[in-house]
Amino acid sequence: MGLGCRPGPWRAGWRLQGRARSIQRWDIRHPTETWLLGLRPACRCRLARLLSGPSAAREIQKLCDRVASSTLLDDRRDAVRALKSLSKKYRLEVGIQAMEHLIRVLQTDRSDSEIIGYALDTLYNVISNDLEEEEQEENVPKQVDDLGSQFTEIFIKQQENVTLLLTLVEEFDFHVRWPGVKLLTSLLKQQGPQVQQIILVSPMGVSRLMDLLADSREVIRNDGVLLLQQLTKSNAAIQKIVAFENAFERLLDIITEEGNSDGGIVVEDCLLLLQNLLKNNNSNQNFFKEGSYIQRMKPWFEVGDDNCGWSAQKVTNLHLMLQLVRVLVSPTNPPGATSSCQKAMFHCGLLQQLCTILMATGVPADILTETINTVSEVIRGCQMNQDYFASVNAPSNPPRPAIVVLLMSMVNERQPFVLRCAVLYCFQCFLYKNQKGQGEIVSTLLPSTIDGNSVSAGQLLCGGLFSTDSLSNWCAAVALAHALQENATLKEQLLRVQLATSIGNPPVSLLQQCTNILSQGDKIDRRGSKVQTRVGLLMLLCTWLSNCSIAVTHFLHNPANVPFLTGQIAENLGEEEQLVQGLCALLLGISIYYNDNSLENYRKEKLKQLIEKRIGRENFIEKLGFISKHELYSRAAQKPQPSFSSPDHMMFDHEFTKLVKELEGVISKAIYKSSEEDKKEEEVKKTLEQHDNIVTHYKKVIREQDQELEELKQRINTLTSQNEQLQATVTQQVSQIQQHKDQYNLLKVQLGKDTQHHNSHSDALQVNGIQVEEVSKLKEELEEWKNKHELLQGQLREKDSLIEKLTSAAVGMGTAEQSSQTSKSGGLEHNNDLQKELEVLRSQVQLQSAEIFKLQMENQKLQLTSTSADAAVADGATAANSPGLEGRLEQEIKDLKSELKALSEEKESLKQHLDSSSSTVAILQDEKSKLQREVAESKKEQDDLLVLLADQDQKLSALKVTLKDLGVPVEDEDDIESGDQGDEDEDGDEEEQD
Repeated sequence: MGLGCRPGPWRAGWRLQGRARSIQRWDIRHPTETWLLGLRPACRCRLARLLSGPSAAREIQKLCDRVASSTLLDDRRDAVRALKSLSKKYRLEVGIQAMEHLIRVLQTDRSDSEIIGYALDTLYNVISNDLEEEEQEENVPKQVDDLGSQFTEIFIKQQENVTLLLTLVEEFDFHVRWPGVKLLTSLLKQQGPQVQQIILVSPMGVSRLMDLLADSREVIRNDGVLLLQQLTKSNAAIQKIVAFENAFERLLDIITEEGNSDGGIVVEDCLLLLQNLLKNNNSNQNFFKEGSYIQRMKPWFEVGDDNCGWSAQKVTNLHLMLQLVRVLVSPTNPPGATSSCQKAMFHCGLLQQLCTILMATGVPADILTETINTVSEVIRGCQMNQDYFASVNAPSNPPRPAIVVLLMSMVNERQPFVLRCAVLYCFQCFLYKNQKGQGEIVSTLLPSTIDGNSVSAGQLLCGGLFSTDSLSNWCAAVALAHALQENATLKEQLLRVQLATSIGNPPVSLLQQCTNILSQGDKIDRRGSKVQTRVGLLMLLCTWLSNCSIAVTHFLHNPANVPFLTGQIAENLGEEEQLVQGLCALLLGISIYYNDNSLENYRKEKLKQLIEKRIGRENFIEKLGFISKHELYSRAAQKPQPSFSSPDHMMFDHEFTKLVKELEGVISKAIYKSSEEDKKEEEVKKTLEQHDNIVTHYKKVIREQDQELEELKQRINTLTSQNEQLQATVTQQVSQIQQHKDQYNLLKVQLGKDTQHHNSHSDALQVNGIQVEEVSKLKEELEEWKNKHELLQGQLREKDSLIEKLTSAAVGMGTAEQSSQTSKSGGLEHNNDLQKELEVLRSQVQLQSAEIFKLQMENQKLQLTSTSADAAVADGATAANSPGLEGRLEQEIKDLKSELKALSEEKESLKQHLDSSSSTVAILQDEKSKLQREVAESKKEQDDLLVLLADQDQKLSALKVTLKDLGVPVEDEDDIESGDQGDEDEDGDEEEQD
């Protein structure tokens, strides 16, 4: 078959065939080609390397013909084995001539695993760009880099070839599965996106490859991990499929089996695969968190007391593990996903374990740096984690806060540059959206809280700010600026900080000292870039003065500040100094925009006139634009972490770039505004501020009322359930009272019969004398009467406890009515329902009181009957002359009388309880009527407030229209409400965290 006659799918390889035609021009037959295939593989391989180029090409052609035409399987197997031995050295020739035959072998000879293995190995040698060490030692000429890519393109031209390879990978035979895995990995390396797409559309393509992780042979499992690394690169769809095929569970199991961070290269490969699955994939990150896999990461970071002598592989593994944690909490992830992962890391103890590494001794520098960066992102914006980090102390004597220890490293110029950058990032993340932490840092600078016996964070920042190391100046200035970020209260408090510059001189304010150092410029001998110190101080001043009129007034009060700024802006300086000029223009613009005109000599209009005369408006705007056009500004604006290739490139902070973007436009507009427009704008601003305050107040009131209403609704629901329980109890008690009444009536009837029986027996005793049997019967009847009265006494106790429950329920309902005085019409209607229910309860109590009174009357009658019966029994006993029986009967009658007396006293007490309950119900009724009147008055007052709010909204709308006509940007009401709603959501999240 000629080289120029390849069918359709092989036309892509024609550009390779031109290189082989020159080899085939010499049609020289090697004399040993007949017996070459009969040699052992090792001898044949050595002999093939001795052949010349044309002879090798001829031999390869012969082998291809044997593979294509031979009918014996053994003959074909030997030919493929020979091609394999030649494929490493003669890669181009074997690839061009034998690829089609090798693919046909894969299709037709699948029953023989040995020939399939040889064919897969040959294709791997042809496609892979990896050279063997033996060939490198022999100085074999290296093929062009794109040779493997071109062969891969030829192979995947027919998608059936990749599908066939996926089928072969499923085979359990080691000689088939392992070469298939290596070949597929090489294809993915050469033409990743194309092969990924073919595997993605192949039925169960990804799932079949996931079975490699469960293979009991470690070499196949490990190469399967490498295959999945290439498969999951930059393909979110495949990443999701792999994740949902239980990849996280299997990979974490492998890492645990290999010894976590003490494991070998296999752990490193698994960690790289996990990074591919999680990085920039929100779905997989959420699945990882929901599957409780974050908890399984904690054992990775367990370190002992002796951390010396870590192997290079352990350092690499631990570095990748820290990077994997950062992937889950990266600032570029959605805020909700990051926050949930941060909370999970705190609750499972992962953050505590990272802080242990942070404070441990003997940890390698690069691991310590990456740990600081990891802790930074775990606590960034999470109040709960930030509070914990503030409580961490270093194992020193005396113990010092971890923040103080880290700041000591940041301002120490002997520490590595990357470590100082990591500490600065950690400090920034600790203060991010953490007003509590900001207040604690600033409080260490205030005169009332300075402790001379210990080093504080404020002292370290001031020391770094005024040291002779320019990098320390910049880091301290940026750190202090983050302590003031979006916190006007702390900006005002920082104005109180006084510094003692030298002995005998009065103290100066921190603001004054910063401007003094800025104005001295090149006069101070510093190590490092002098521009860096000035840039850091200017960023601090711009952050300090922005949105703080009092700080602007203090800055302008120094008469040397404005001339210095105008002088710097007006000069024509070099390229490095242009950045300083831009920041000076920004600082002067802030002094104009946030000026409250409290200083007569530095009012807005006068400062604008000064700019017009000494600088020029166009020149000022041009210098202001130097900041955003700078290359280092663009780099800093990309991500929050300060990462610089060298200290000289450390110029801008990420948060400061946001401030520049916000203020650059408004300052440019403010420079061109006239005094009349400024006055109108100030008036409108004041009016808007007043209206905003009113609206904010009303919103706060409404918010509080809504909260109270929700609480009242919950309490009403509780009272309703309690009321239902009480009604059920009352119903049960009514039925019990009816039963008691019936039993009492029955007892009364039986007692009447017993009395008549005793009277008849008394008459008989007078005639015939008493019989012993009758006396015994009388004794039994008295015992029965005693038991019945004891039963009645227990029932009366239950009645007394019921009355106490009703009384407490009435008091609880009165408390509920008192707490509902601020509720609206819905609460009033429910109070009416409660009033009706209270009336029902009251009537039921009165009925029960009447029934108890009847019981008392009947009990008195029963006492009289009992007395007459006692007299009859006594007479009978005397007539019978039975002294022993008479004594016992008298004693029993006395006991019965005492019990009846106690029962009467208990009934009197029950009557008193009923009277007090009735009076309590009357008092509650009066209080409820008062509460109803107060609710009506509160509703009327709220209607008046709503009318006033409507008037204020109309005025506010008119003022906004006026502002828009003047060209002032005004936020719409929907934007304001959405902002308020966002604040409420953040408050709700913080409450849940607490």
